[in-house]
Amino acid sequence: MNDYADYAGGPREVAPRHLTPLSRADALRLLGDVSLGRIVFTHQALPAVRPVNHCLDGDDVIVSLHDGTTLTSLTAPADGPGLVVAYEADVIDPETHLGWSVVVTGYARLVTHADQLDHYRSVLRPWVAGAMQHALRIQPDIVTGFRLTVQPPTATPAPLDGTPATAATTPPSV
Repeated sequence: MNDYADYAGGPREVAPRHLTPLSRADALRLLGDVSLGRIVFTHQALPAVRPVNHCLDGDDVIVSLHDGTTLTSLTAPADGPGLVVAYEADVIDPETHLGWSVVVTGYARLVTHADQLDHYRSVLRPWVAGAMQHALRIQPDIVTGFRLTVQPPTATPAPLDGTPATAATTPPSV
């Protein structure tokens, strides 16, 4: 018996899951519905991941930073586009294995404008003790996401008249 089976109470049968791609707009909407995710960045020339809380400002992802964290060392040249980072958040049910995942890849810069920083302090609720000292703005370049569903994605395109497409058609009787 493997450790996973012992820890999780044994393997459970679940129906096959399917990935349904999300549009950029749907992915950002879902990202705006949660407040915790993971930022991926380069630290000492290696990939690093940290859990952080966030909010959206338009399409930009705003991440709170605290003094003393590795993330506060993220700085970019003033004349450059920022540092390339990825940000991921998801909601996946541990029992049904259904849910969604979104990844944003883009350029990050420290928020330096005092009024903006004060606004983000009032909006973001840190998930760890201590006040937010800094904020990071991620401007998305690439936004990808998917839903985990029981049903495979429908291949039926939506009709041009705006009525909803049906997931399946009934074959004619013989």
